[in-house]
Amino acid sequence: MSLKVLFEDLGLIDYKKAWDYQEDLLREMVSRKLSASEINNPPEAGTLIFCEHPHVYTIGRSGSEANLLMNEEQLKKIGASFYKINRGGDITYHGPGQLVAYPIFDLERLDIGVRKYISLLEEAIIQTLAEFHISGDRLEGATGVWLETKSPSKSRKICAIGVRVSRLVSMHGFALNVQSDLDYFRYINPCGFVDKGVTSMTQENLKPVGIEEVKKVLKQKVSSVFDLSLEDK
Repeated sequence: MSLKVLFEDLGLIDYKKAWDYQEDLLREMVSRKLSASEINNPPEAGTLIFCEHPHVYTIGRSGSEANLLMNEEQLKKIGASFYKINRGGDITYHGPGQLVAYPIFDLERLDIGVRKYISLLEEAIIQTLAEFHISGDRLEGATGVWLETKSPSKSRKICAIGVRVSRLVSMHGFALNVQSDLDYFRYINPCGFVDKGVTSMTQENLKPVGIEEVKKVLKQKVSSVFDLSLEDK
């Protein structure tokens, strides 16, 4: 029987506001997990959030600020903000036209470990891309979803993944470039790589790809890959 997970589309939302919301959901789930009372255990195994953000750069715990290739004044000129955050991974960019997903999942209830969890996220994204005739793949030694991984000089990232897990509850997630303005990636070494490119679904298809259409497909793929029943919050 599929586990129930709540689904919420926050639309375009400030990064810090979405981050705080994730933290609230994680704390609530962890608190319930630590409670001895079955009454406090929710019927759902988590929440899946979709959203977009205004231009922002974030860097994970293991990241190097040297991979941000501009100063605070230059950030203001391009209308972007910057946050050091508590996920894994290095630096990445979020902005309009990019579909960001934050799964706040109880991995214990899903009966999976962190490595398997990330692999399943990648699988859901790969299957979503296939529906739009884009062949995504995993790149050895790197998280996320990439294109043309067998040709190092042509390899390019289309989806970044960075997560945090506390008491086997996940937060943060992945960012799929749908209609992203790829110019914003010029100001960083994406995920710490200096020899890899970045792309989007629109660039690969040479025509606009609707983000609402991608949301519908991705929601279904996450549900299928994780064997979940998604219910609107």
